[in-house]
Amino acid sequence: MSKKEDSRGKKGSHQTELYAEVPSTCLPIVYSPEYNITFMGLEKLHPFDAGKWGKVIHFLKEEQFINDEVIVLAREASEADLLVVHTARYLNRLKWSLVVATITEIPPLLFLPNFLVQRKVLKPLRTQTGGTIMAGKLAMDRGWAINVGGGFHHCSSDKGGGFCAYADITLAIKFLFERVEGVARATIIDLDAHQGNGHERDFLEDRRVYIMDVYNRHIYPGDGYAKRAIKRKVELDWGTEDMEYLQKVELHSEGALNEVRPDIIIYNAGTDILDGDPLGGLAISPQGIIKRDEIIFRAARRRGIPILMVTSGGYQKKTARIIADSILNLHRQGLIGEEAVEGAGPSHVPCS
Repeated sequence: MSKKEDSRGKKGSHQTELYAEVPSTCLPIVYSPEYNITFMGLEKLHPFDAGKWGKVIHFLKEEQFINDEVIVLAREASEADLLVVHTARYLNRLKWSLVVATITEIPPLLFLPNFLVQRKVLKPLRTQTGGTIMAGKLAMDRGWAINVGGGFHHCSSDKGGGFCAYADITLAIKFLFERVEGVARATIIDLDAHQGNGHERDFLEDRRVYIMDVYNRHIYPGDGYAKRAIKRKVELDWGTEDMEYLQKVELHSEGALNEVRPDIIIYNAGTDILDGDPLGGLAISPQGIIKRDEIIFRAARRRGIPILMVTSGGYQKKTARIIADSILNLHRQGLIGEEAVEGAGPSHVPCS
């Protein structure tokens, strides 16, 4: 079988809409307006900018890099999709508003009926999760893909936290292992300011997955049990600045990819490393973030390894502009763009 599998996959897997064929006219940039959480102002009670994903797309359109015709429209992950990783017990717990309020750190949600919480909060997160799974297949087909959302790296198969209700990184990798021929090893490069304890717990005993994690050692979640899964651990101190940070990212990403050559890289590109972020505690400049993303994409391109990028944390209003500027820089550097999708198989399915 080729790397383009049918929707049922190899081992009699469940039927999914997330691996539908995407036409070659689309860029492997995945997004849906459904990503954005806007509900009675409740989203303002969490420091996360719950509309940042739409702002990234707005800036990319302003710069005429994309338009609606070339964006791949994300689809919501179904319950059957989520059960590839999540326990039924965990998914049932999300039917309690108190549980969702605790996971998303938005306390007033506990007073709302769960049908509203499902529609206004969890559906956007399920759509972003579907987007990450879709982007995993696109990365294998095209050499690169970006989900403008996702990166819920604190969620594992049976526990959410830190605004992360679904384990999209774990799901994307498990889908690839189950459904795409030739994907036997994956490397997660997690550069969000926080430790990625969710995927670490999920892959603790799985030798097919190599995890590199660079994070502020002093902040949430401080999950010592999950740290055992990290093959290359880079713990940073408060206020780490560009020069030290970029040197460590380059040294360790090169080391990780030289140590084990994966079939795909999942790059968790959190922008909460930005100077002034209320939760990240680091001091990286906007230019430092743009350079960091270029280092990772360049390392992948040099080795011919497909790369999937998700945007993860970032708690300042200006992060959307920085993410957009970074994507534009990747294009200027020839690391992403239309030239990378030439030769993709023909399809009559629209992007949306």
